[in-house]
Amino acid sequence: MRKNLLRAIPKVDDLIAEERIAGLLESAPRSLVLEVVREALSSLRQELVACEESELPESLDLSALFKKISDEVKRRNGFHLKRVINATGVVIHTNLGRSLIAPSIAQHLTEVSCYYSTLEYDLETGKRGTRYSHVEDLLCELTGAEAALVVNNNAAAVMLVLSTIGNGKEVVVSRGQLVEIGGAFRVPDVMRASGAELVEVGTTNKTHLRDYAAAINEQTAAVLKVHTSNYRILGFTSEVEIEALAGLCKEKGIPLIEDLGSGSLIDFSQFGLMKEPTVIESMKGGADVVTFSGDKMLGGPQAGIILGRKHWIDAMKKNQLTRALRVDKMTLCTLEATLKLYRDPEAVRREIPTLRMLTEQQETILPRAVALQSRLEALGEAYETALYETSSEVGGGSLPLEKLPTWAVAVKPSHSSTQRLAEALRARILPIVARVVEDRLIFDLRTIQEGESDEIVLALKALI
Repeated sequence: MRKNLLRAIPKVDDLIAEERIAGLLESAPRSLVLEVVREALSSLRQELVACEESELPESLDLSALFKKISDEVKRRNGFHLKRVINATGVVIHTNLGRSLIAPSIAQHLTEVSCYYSTLEYDLETGKRGTRYSHVEDLLCELTGAEAALVVNNNAAAVMLVLSTIGNGKEVVVSRGQLVEIGGAFRVPDVMRASGAELVEVGTTNKTHLRDYAAAINEQTAAVLKVHTSNYRILGFTSEVEIEALAGLCKEKGIPLIEDLGSGSLIDFSQFGLMKEPTVIESMKGGADVVTFSGDKMLGGPQAGIILGRKHWIDAMKKNQLTRALRVDKMTLCTLEATLKLYRDPEAVRREIPTLRMLTEQQETILPRAVALQSRLEALGEAYETALYETSSEVGGGSLPLEKLPTWAVAVKPSHSSTQRLAEALRARILPIVARVVEDRLIFDLRTIQEGESDEIVLALKALI
């Protein structure tokens, strides 16, 4: 029987000629298809040789072979960086791309990306322009800053600011603000790389204005205030308000730098979330330079935004680091379009997905959860389903104590493990990422976008 099965294994040329395999050549290179076919046939041959006589099949399952080849070709020929359905309930999910870009921006981004653009060209003069002009006026209009600059992320923004203002001199920071952000990037390390010398003041939980005043001397270049956006110290604590710190810095003739981390242009406390300092409040409070991210609470692309006094921003533009840290046309295009949405406070929550998800109330999520649970229940006994009241997370190191009440659908497979179901959903052409809680797969409707519930139903139906 083993010899007969081995003889029945089709040749490579015969398999390539099969309609179901030949169709793969329309979308995948012939070399890739041949490689997968050869590997699949070799694997099948080894399985038959190693199989116990009693466990040998009566005949080859060519349909299974065709499917294995087809799935592998599609996997290898597909994009590694691709869209996923985020059912985890983490809104600003760092691993899944952080903030979603507003759909209304897509067409403009495509045009700027696929055609020539005015990246560094002034249409009025017909001469070379500056790439920062596309967003600088907008940022100043929205925040009241004198000038603005954009680099590739907020860590780069902090490094550029410190390199420009504090290189070779001292910069004073409260001990309670020496944070570590994702990827083990720490404020002391960023400061060291910038050439500035860190001077710690106060204690982990308490720092007073007198601590800053005692540390400032002729070697002091600036005071750095870091907003601890990714953690909180609770209880017996004290930090100096920005207005008081700005007054001290003005008296001493040195600039005050504030790193807001996530940063936002709107006050989220009006929607029931925890109060966070806004960029506008920081500028009004007296900060000379402010840095924050473009791809977190702002809801735009990955970027580090620097606002502040014109003479400091001009000095940063001349810093040699700026060229190494500059952003490309796609980032500038997306950021400009995102910022333009902020001109309409009412529309910005509807247009920018991150803001919409962060501010959506629990009661408006319930109907979508009920509808999804009903559709999954209709699939029969393959799954146990139930409505699940839980909490979403802001994510991205923002508002760490904030829990967003939400509704989800809990799913438990009847004939498989929950972990295997989660793996199967992640292995799809359009992966679905959910979270496992108490041996159930949780689909949080807060982060499931319009139309994606249909895909979840199709996926679970196919896996039956």
